[in-house]
Amino acid sequence: MRILWYICIILMLLPFSSCEQKTSSPSEAEQGSSLDMNKIGNLLMERMDVQAGEKVLLVGIPGAFDPLIDQLANKIAEAGGSYLGALHADGETPRNWASEFTNSCKDKDKAELAEIFKSVDLGIMLPGATPAHLPYKVLQEQLDAGSGRTIHFHWAGAYDLNGQLLDMDAEKDLFYQNVLLETDYEALAASQLGFENSMRGKQIRVTTPAGTDISFTIGDRPVTKQDGDASAARSEKALNLIDREIELPAGAIRVAPIEESVNGSIAFPDARWNDKEVKGLVMNFEAGKLVDYEASEGEEAVEEELAAAGEAGRSFREFALGFNPLLAIPQSGNAWIPYYGYGSGIVRLSLGDNTELGGKVGGGYVRWNFFTDATVKVGEEVWVKDGKEVESRDIQLESSLP
Repeated sequence: MRILWYICIILMLLPFSSCEQKTSSPSEAEQGSSLDMNKIGNLLMERMDVQAGEKVLLVGIPGAFDPLIDQLANKIAEAGGSYLGALHADGETPRNWASEFTNSCKDKDKAELAEIFKSVDLGIMLPGATPAHLPYKVLQEQLDAGSGRTIHFHWAGAYDLNGQLLDMDAEKDLFYQNVLLETDYEALAASQLGFENSMRGKQIRVTTPAGTDISFTIGDRPVTKQDGDASAARSEKALNLIDREIELPAGAIRVAPIEESVNGSIAFPDARWNDKEVKGLVMNFEAGKLVDYEASEGEEAVEEELAAAGEAGRSFREFALGFNPLLAIPQSGNAWIPYYGYGSGIVRLSLGDNTELGGKVGGGYVRWNFFTDATVKVGEEVWVKDGKEVESRDIQLESSLP
């Protein structure tokens, strides 16, 4: 009887044990079952166009997209590239990721890693790796110095309509996979190039129903077109750090306007500043600098954040506009902003440091602000109307890059 009692208890506990095991690392389980790593690997190979002899390093976090590492290792070798291994972004590299190259990186400081990484032609930043991690930071500094290229393979960046970061889930995984695999990269590149050419020599004006009305020019500033082209040929034409850091999924153009040309007002969506709720915030800019602001609620939180940010917090940073129709705000279910605002018609007006874009504002502080109902006018031509890209226009495709 005692044995039967123990067996019954064990059988009763098994479902709970199984459930706990499944939920302990849901992203890994969901990714392993719902994402097609072979197709994702093939798409990445197509986008980065590995050349014979190119040395390729992966950087990631164990548990996130592990199956993709083996896929890429094999595909890089098949393409004639030299696979250097996968390096843990923030800890001990797993034994099954390790290689002679990654072993040489163990316990190295920033300067030592920089010397080792000089041989890397292409770095692939897998989901979980961020610029805050040392290996990624070292690679970014090399990009800034004009060496190499990376794929910033994001799998996050989902926001609510007020700009608050959302957790990823299986539905968003599949959404991003579809965007990655189904994007028309040639059409995306054509739209972005047409917009860049249209902006040259004209005033850009952004307005919203809430009261945003800000204008600027870009002069000869580089316009980074995140069109998914991560080839060596593309990186040879790069003009700044983010030209060499290709983001996938793809979709946005990014530019630091001429700071002195930025004038007008930004009416911000309700959001959190210094981790406090702020409503009805309007900032006024003259020659790229914040001159005054007011908020109906939480004004002191804005002041706290700006005080901590220094001069960068009171400077206009960047204009970004999304062009990928597959990354537009989903129309079914709860509305959310996919992938850092890279979707068609989504505007980002940012504050802070814009040196990575070729601008003059330093200081390190960066704040993105999303606008889903903006109208964007270039000269007399409307490119975006109330958050929707205007389709009918003549697009000039002659490249403006040297």
